[in-house]
Amino acid sequence: MAGAIDRIGKRIIVFHEIIGEMLILLGQTVYFFREAPRNMASIFAQMAIIGYETLPVASVMAFFVGMVLALQTGVELNKYGSQDIIGAIVGHSMVRELGPVMTSFLVAGRVGSAMAAELGVMKVYEEIDALKTLDINPVRYLAMPRFIACIVCVPALVIYSDCIGIIGGAIISNLHPKIFVSYSTYYDSLTAALKFHEIGNGLIKAFVFGAIVALVSCYVGFKTSGGARGIGISTTRSVVLSFMLILVADYFLTRLLM
Repeated sequence: MAGAIDRIGKRIIVFHEIIGEMLILLGQTVYFFREAPRNMASIFAQMAIIGYETLPVASVMAFFVGMVLALQTGVELNKYGSQDIIGAIVGHSMVRELGPVMTSFLVAGRVGSAMAAELGVMKVYEEIDALKTLDINPVRYLAMPRFIACIVCVPALVIYSDCIGIIGGAIISNLHPKIFVSYSTYYDSLTAALKFHEIGNGLIKAFVFGAIVALVSCYVGFKTSGGARGIGISTTRSVVLSFMLILVADYFLTRLLM
């Protein structure tokens, strides 16, 4: 019993150490925002990776999420003769929850893991130490461009995913024989129910989730050790930790924004 309590206590201490180190990294990254104009080439390169190269996968994900959402809710609403409000349901679901969370998961899995692996390789092969030898701050040179690119591109991807998901829902609502809601009825319901502040709340979530993905990926990458095996462990750890923090932040943001 005493041994179990000791292990739990050690894990709590390690957890607090990780949170503290991540907050320090966040503070250092924000501090170097002033250097952003001198690092625009790196920032734009990261934005291309995070934003442009993620568009095809985001399109497929959002389109089919919208279609599944419309299919499941539309068939049930048809039983009560209320399928005319399906546009409002799909719009609210995409903008408030599914758009920000699913897109952030996608970025964490596709881009965050690559960030952690790239920085992990640099750490293992002492390239980060070489930067310090050349008097180049690794946070300014590596973390800051990735952080800015994430907090810019993730909200943009969320807006794009929301639109694609809503379009996918409209197509299913119109073509499915058990739903059959016209496009005009679908979009009338959508525009009547969806308010600008709800879109803003979704973008606030996207901004925070993007910051979480960048911060976790850079932190895990900087802490990598142990050769090729350590790089693989860090890649997995960055994705899992990002998912967990996104879900925790999603609850508290939802509670706060309500």
